[in-house]
Amino acid sequence: MNIDFTVAIPTYNGESKLPQVIERLQNQEAVEAINWEIIVVDNNSRDRTGELIRAYQKQWKHPFPLRYCFEIQQGLAFARARAIQEAQGEIIGFLDDDNLAAPNWISEAYKFILENPRVGACASQIHGAFEVAPPENLKPILFYLAITERGEKPHLYQPRRGVPPGAGLVVRRQVWKDNVPVNLFFIGRVSSSMVGSEDAEALLYIQNAGWEIWYNPAMEIEHVIPASRLEKKYLISLLRSIGLARHHLRMLQLKLWQRPFAFFAYLISDTLKSMGYFIHNRHLINEDVVTACEMERLIATTISPFYLAKLRIQRFWQNKRSPN
Repeated sequence: MNIDFTVAIPTYNGESKLPQVIERLQNQEAVEAINWEIIVVDNNSRDRTGELIRAYQKQWKHPFPLRYCFEIQQGLAFARARAIQEAQGEIIGFLDDDNLAAPNWISEAYKFILENPRVGACASQIHGAFEVAPPENLKPILFYLAITERGEKPHLYQPRRGVPPGAGLVVRRQVWKDNVPVNLFFIGRVSSSMVGSEDAEALLYIQNAGWEIWYNPAMEIEHVIPASRLEKKYLISLLRSIGLARHHLRMLQLKLWQRPFAFFAYLISDTLKSMGYFIHNRHLINEDVVTACEMERLIATTISPFYLAKLRIQRFWQNKRSPN
Protein backbone atom coordinates (compact mmCIF):
# COMPACT_ATOMS: atom_id res chain seq x y z
CA MET A 1 0.00 0.00 0.00
CA ASN A 2 1.35 3.39 -1.00
CA ILE A 3 1.39 5.92 1.84
CA ASP A 4 0.20 9.45 1.08
CA PHE A 5 0.85 11.13 4.41
CA THR A 6 3.12 10.43 7.38
CA VAL A 7 2.54 11.88 10.83
CA ALA A 8 5.97 11.99 12.50
CA ILE A 9 6.17 12.46 16.27
CA PRO A 10 9.70 13.04 17.61
CA THR A 11 9.72 12.51 21.37
CA TYR A 12 12.07 12.50 24.32
CA ASN A 13 10.71 10.95 27.51
CA GLY A 14 7.20 11.21 26.13
CA GLU A 15 5.66 8.27 27.97
CA SER A 16 3.15 10.42 29.86
CA LYS A 17 2.35 12.75 26.95
CA LEU A 18 2.08 10.48 23.92
CA PRO A 19 -1.24 8.75 24.78
CA GLN A 20 -3.16 12.01 24.38
CA VAL A 21 -1.37 12.79 21.09
CA ILE A 22 -2.12 9.33 19.70
CA GLU A 23 -5.74 9.46 20.87
CA ARG A 24 -6.29 12.67 18.89
CA LEU A 25 -4.80 11.01 15.81
CA GLN A 26 -7.01 7.95 16.24
CA ASN A 27 -10.02 10.26 15.93
CA GLN A 28 -9.07 12.04 12.72
CA GLU A 29 -11.98 12.79 10.39
CA ALA A 30 -12.34 12.87 6.61
CA VAL A 31 -9.27 10.71 6.00
CA GLU A 32 -10.95 7.77 4.26
CA ALA A 33 -9.35 8.64 0.92
CA ILE A 34 -5.89 9.17 2.44
CA ASN A 35 -3.45 6.35 3.12
CA TRP A 36 -1.48 7.51 6.12
CA GLU A 37 0.76 6.32 8.92
CA ILE A 38 2.14 7.39 12.28
CA ILE A 39 5.84 7.16 13.13
CA VAL A 40 7.01 7.77 16.68
CA VAL A 41 10.71 8.69 16.70
CA ASP A 42 12.10 7.97 20.15
CA ASN A 43 15.01 10.39 20.60
CA ASN A 44 17.03 8.35 23.10
CA SER A 45 14.40 8.49 25.84
CA ARG A 46 15.22 7.39 29.39
CA ASP A 47 11.65 6.47 30.32
CA ARG A 48 9.38 3.70 29.00
CA THR A 49 8.39 5.39 25.75
CA GLY A 50 9.42 2.35 23.70
CA GLU A 51 7.41 -0.03 25.87
CA LEU A 52 4.38 2.24 25.60
CA ILE A 53 4.43 2.26 21.79
CA ARG A 54 5.03 -1.49 21.58
CA ALA A 55 2.01 -2.02 23.83
CA TYR A 56 -0.06 0.14 21.49
CA GLN A 57 1.17 -1.84 18.49
CA LYS A 58 0.12 -5.19 20.00
CA GLN A 59 -3.51 -4.11 20.23
CA TRP A 60 -3.58 -1.77 17.22
CA LYS A 61 -6.69 -2.28 15.07
CA HIS A 62 -6.72 0.90 12.98
CA PRO A 63 -6.28 0.91 9.19
CA PHE A 64 -3.31 3.28 9.45
CA PRO A 65 -0.08 1.74 10.83
CA LEU A 66 1.70 2.87 13.99
CA ARG A 67 5.46 2.56 13.59
CA TYR A 68 8.33 3.10 16.04
CA CYS A 69 12.02 3.85 15.59
CA PHE A 70 14.81 4.77 17.97
CA GLU A 71 17.23 7.62 17.24
CA ILE A 72 20.23 7.52 19.56
CA GLN A 73 21.68 10.93 18.65
CA GLN A 74 20.18 13.42 21.07
CA GLY A 75 18.53 16.48 19.57
CA LEU A 76 15.33 17.31 17.74
CA ALA A 77 17.22 17.90 14.49
CA PHE A 78 18.44 14.27 14.52
CA ALA A 79 14.94 12.99 15.33
CA ARG A 80 13.43 14.98 12.46
CA ALA A 81 16.11 13.78 10.05
CA ARG A 82 15.36 10.19 11.09
CA ALA A 83 11.65 10.78 10.48
CA ILE A 84 12.40 12.05 6.96
CA GLN A 85 14.48 8.93 6.35
CA GLU A 86 11.89 6.49 7.72
CA ALA A 87 8.69 8.07 6.39
CA GLN A 88 6.88 6.33 3.54
CA GLY A 89 4.62 9.27 2.77
CA GLU A 90 5.66 12.02 0.38
CA ILE A 91 3.97 14.52 2.68
CA ILE A 92 5.09 14.60 6.32
CA GLY A 93 3.30 16.31 9.17
CA PHE A 94 5.42 16.90 12.28
CA LEU A 95 3.80 16.88 15.70
CA ASP A 96 5.74 17.35 18.92
CA ASP A 97 4.77 15.11 21.81
CA ASP A 98 2.82 17.99 23.35
CA ASN A 99 0.84 18.82 20.20
CA LEU A 100 -2.81 17.79 19.97
CA ALA A 101 -4.18 17.77 16.42
CA ALA A 102 -7.68 18.96 15.58
CA PRO A 103 -9.94 16.23 14.08
CA ASN A 104 -9.45 17.56 10.54
CA TRP A 105 -5.73 18.37 10.82
CA ILE A 106 -4.52 15.63 8.45
CA SER A 107 -7.22 16.19 5.83
CA GLU A 108 -6.69 19.97 5.80
CA ALA A 109 -2.90 19.62 5.62
CA TYR A 110 -3.06 17.07 2.81
CA LYS A 111 -5.54 19.16 0.81
CA PHE A 112 -3.50 22.36 1.18
CA ILE A 113 -0.29 20.75 -0.04
CA LEU A 114 -1.97 19.08 -3.01
CA GLU A 115 -3.74 22.29 -4.07
CA ASN A 116 -0.56 24.42 -3.88
CA PRO A 117 2.28 22.81 -5.85
CA ARG A 118 4.82 25.56 -5.00
CA VAL A 119 4.37 25.09 -1.26
CA GLY A 120 7.35 23.30 0.26
CA ALA A 121 6.09 23.61 3.83
CA CYS A 122 3.00 24.90 5.59
CA ALA A 123 2.49 25.81 9.23
CA SER A 124 -0.45 25.16 11.51
CA GLN A 125 -2.49 27.58 13.54
CA ILE A 126 -1.28 26.82 17.07
CA HIS A 127 -3.36 27.51 20.15
CA GLY A 128 -1.99 27.42 23.67
CA ALA A 129 -3.49 24.79 25.98
CA PHE A 130 -2.19 26.20 29.25
CA GLU A 131 -2.05 24.16 32.43
CA VAL A 132 -2.64 27.43 34.28
CA ALA A 133 -3.92 30.66 32.81
CA PRO A 134 -1.00 32.92 31.84
CA PRO A 135 -0.81 36.26 33.66
CA GLU A 136 -1.89 39.28 31.65
CA ASN A 137 1.59 40.80 31.79
CA LEU A 138 3.07 37.83 29.87
CA LYS A 139 0.81 38.14 26.84
CA PRO A 140 3.33 40.19 24.78
CA ILE A 141 5.80 37.28 24.78
CA LEU A 142 3.50 34.24 24.68
CA PHE A 143 4.10 33.83 20.94
CA TYR A 144 7.63 32.69 21.80
CA LEU A 145 5.99 29.54 23.23
CA ALA A 146 5.20 28.38 19.67
CA ILE A 147 1.72 29.90 19.66
CA THR A 148 0.79 30.97 16.15
CA GLU A 149 -2.56 32.66 15.74
CA ARG A 150 -2.27 34.85 12.66
CA GLY A 151 -5.90 35.17 11.64
CA GLU A 152 -8.25 33.02 9.60
CA LYS A 153 -6.74 33.53 6.14
CA PRO A 154 -3.71 31.67 4.75
CA HIS A 155 -0.68 33.82 4.11
CA LEU A 156 2.79 33.46 2.65
CA TYR A 157 5.91 33.88 4.80
CA GLN A 158 8.00 36.36 2.84
CA PRO A 159 11.79 35.86 2.70
CA ARG A 160 13.66 37.63 5.53
CA ARG A 161 10.39 38.17 7.40
CA GLY A 162 10.61 35.16 9.70
CA VAL A 163 9.51 31.53 9.48
CA PRO A 164 7.01 29.56 11.58
CA PRO A 165 7.78 27.21 14.47
CA GLY A 166 8.18 23.50 13.78
CA ALA A 167 5.18 22.33 15.82
CA GLY A 168 2.45 21.24 13.41
CA LEU A 169 4.69 21.82 10.39
CA VAL A 170 3.84 19.91 7.19
CA VAL A 171 6.50 19.44 4.52
CA ARG A 172 7.10 17.75 1.21
CA ARG A 173 9.51 14.94 1.97
CA GLN A 174 11.48 15.28 -1.27
CA VAL A 175 11.81 19.06 -0.83
CA TRP A 176 13.32 18.48 2.62
CA LYS A 177 15.64 15.74 1.36
CA ASP A 178 16.84 17.85 -1.58
CA ASN A 179 17.48 21.08 0.32
CA VAL A 180 17.95 20.55 4.07
CA PRO A 181 21.43 19.32 5.10
CA VAL A 182 21.48 15.99 6.90
CA ASN A 183 23.57 17.60 9.63
CA LEU A 184 22.13 20.98 10.55
CA PHE A 185 24.23 23.38 12.59
CA PHE A 186 21.51 23.67 15.22
CA ILE A 187 20.62 20.30 16.73
CA GLY A 188 18.12 21.35 19.40
CA ARG A 189 18.29 22.36 23.03
CA VAL A 190 20.25 19.49 24.56
CA SER A 191 22.87 19.41 27.28
CA SER A 192 25.69 20.22 24.85
CA SER A 193 23.93 23.23 23.33
CA MET A 194 21.82 26.09 24.70
CA VAL A 195 20.50 26.93 21.24
CA GLY A 196 17.33 25.69 19.56
CA SER A 197 16.12 27.12 16.22
CA GLU A 198 16.74 23.89 14.29
CA ASP A 199 13.26 24.27 12.77
CA ALA A 200 13.99 27.79 11.54
CA GLU A 201 17.31 26.68 10.06
CA ALA A 202 15.67 23.85 8.09
CA LEU A 203 12.89 26.12 6.82
CA LEU A 204 15.35 28.76 5.66
CA TYR A 205 17.10 26.18 3.48
CA ILE A 206 13.73 25.30 1.95
CA GLN A 207 12.84 28.96 1.44
CA ASN A 208 16.25 29.78 -0.04
CA ALA A 209 15.71 27.02 -2.61
CA GLY A 210 12.68 28.91 -3.93
CA TRP A 211 9.92 26.94 -2.23
CA GLU A 212 7.05 28.75 -0.57
CA ILE A 213 6.23 28.51 3.13
CA TRP A 214 2.66 29.24 4.14
CA TYR A 215 0.52 29.64 7.25
CA ASN A 216 -2.69 27.61 6.91
CA PRO A 217 -5.17 28.40 9.70
CA ALA A 218 -7.40 25.45 8.74
CA MET A 219 -4.68 23.19 10.17
CA GLU A 220 -5.19 23.62 13.90
CA ILE A 221 -3.34 22.10 16.83
CA GLU A 222 -3.20 22.73 20.56
CA HIS A 223 0.18 23.14 22.21
CA VAL A 224 0.06 21.81 25.77
CA ILE A 225 2.02 24.25 27.94
CA PRO A 226 2.79 23.31 31.55
CA ALA A 227 2.89 25.91 34.30
CA SER A 228 6.70 25.64 34.47
CA ARG A 229 7.01 27.31 31.04
CA LEU A 230 5.44 30.48 32.39
CA GLU A 231 8.09 30.84 35.07
CA LYS A 232 10.71 33.55 34.73
CA LYS A 233 13.64 31.14 34.73
CA TYR A 234 12.29 29.19 31.75
CA LEU A 235 11.28 32.27 29.77
CA ILE A 236 14.68 33.90 30.27
CA SER A 237 16.37 30.70 29.06
CA LEU A 238 14.07 30.51 26.03
CA LEU A 239 14.68 34.12 24.98
CA ARG A 240 18.43 33.66 25.45
CA SER A 241 18.31 30.62 23.17
CA ILE A 242 16.44 32.58 20.50
CA GLY A 243 18.91 35.44 20.66
CA LEU A 244 21.98 33.20 20.51
CA ALA A 245 20.72 31.60 17.29
CA ARG A 246 20.14 34.93 15.55
CA HIS A 247 23.49 35.38 13.78
CA HIS A 248 23.45 32.03 11.97
CA LEU A 249 19.86 32.46 10.81
CA ARG A 250 20.60 35.96 9.54
CA MET A 251 23.61 34.81 7.58
CA LEU A 252 21.65 31.99 5.94
CA GLN A 253 19.40 34.61 4.35
CA LEU A 254 22.30 36.50 2.76
CA LYS A 255 24.63 35.87 -0.15
CA LEU A 256 28.21 34.98 0.76
CA TRP A 257 29.62 38.34 -0.33
CA GLN A 258 27.06 40.19 1.81
CA ARG A 259 27.89 38.40 5.05
CA PRO A 260 31.10 40.23 6.08
CA PHE A 261 29.43 43.62 5.66
CA ALA A 262 26.27 42.44 7.40
CA PHE A 263 28.30 41.09 10.33
CA PHE A 264 29.60 44.55 11.25
CA ALA A 265 26.32 46.31 10.47
CA TYR A 266 24.34 43.93 12.66
CA LEU A 267 26.94 44.05 15.44
CA ILE A 268 26.78 47.84 15.64
CA SER A 269 22.98 47.87 15.39
CA ASP A 270 22.49 45.14 18.01
CA THR A 271 24.94 46.77 20.42
CA LEU A 272 23.14 50.10 20.16
CA LYS A 273 19.75 48.45 20.60
CA SER A 274 20.92 46.60 23.72
CA MET A 275 22.45 49.72 25.23
CA GLY A 276 19.41 51.85 24.41
CA TYR A 277 16.98 49.30 25.82
CA PHE A 278 19.01 49.01 29.02
CA ILE A 279 19.21 52.78 29.49
CA HIS A 280 15.46 53.25 29.02
CA ASN A 281 14.31 50.17 30.98
CA ARG A 282 17.00 49.47 33.58
CA HIS A 283 14.62 50.29 36.44
CA LEU A 284 12.20 47.55 35.27
CA ILE A 285 14.60 44.71 34.46
CA ASN A 286 14.54 43.21 37.96
CA GLU A 287 10.82 43.75 38.44
CA ASP A 288 9.11 43.00 35.11
CA VAL A 289 9.45 39.56 33.47
CA VAL A 290 8.76 40.79 29.93
CA THR A 291 11.39 43.53 30.22
CA ALA A 292 13.93 41.07 31.61
CA CYS A 293 13.22 38.61 28.78
CA GLU A 294 13.58 41.27 26.09
CA MET A 295 16.84 42.46 27.62
CA GLU A 296 18.11 38.87 27.62
CA ARG A 297 17.14 38.40 23.97
CA LEU A 298 18.89 41.61 22.89
CA ILE A 299 22.09 40.79 24.77
CA ALA A 300 22.11 37.23 23.40
CA THR A 301 21.56 38.55 19.87
CA THR A 302 24.54 40.90 20.27
CA ILE A 303 26.90 38.16 21.41
CA SER A 304 25.42 35.56 19.03
CA PRO A 305 28.26 35.60 16.44
CA PHE A 306 30.90 35.13 19.13
CA TYR A 307 28.97 32.43 20.98
CA LEU A 308 28.38 30.49 17.76
CA ALA A 309 32.03 30.85 16.72
CA LYS A 310 33.03 29.34 20.05
CA LEU A 311 30.51 26.54 19.53
CA ARG A 312 31.94 25.78 16.09
CA ILE A 313 35.47 25.56 17.53
CA GLN A 314 34.29 23.25 20.33
CA ARG A 315 32.58 20.94 17.84
CA PHE A 316 35.65 20.93 15.59
CA TRP A 317 37.88 19.70 18.41
CA GLN A 318 35.27 17.20 19.59
CA ASN A 319 35.14 15.72 16.09
CA LYS A 320 38.94 15.63 15.92
CA ARG A 321 39.14 13.71 19.21
CA SER A 322 36.32 11.28 18.43
CA PRO A 323 37.36 7.93 16.93
CA ASN A 324 36.66 7.30 13.25
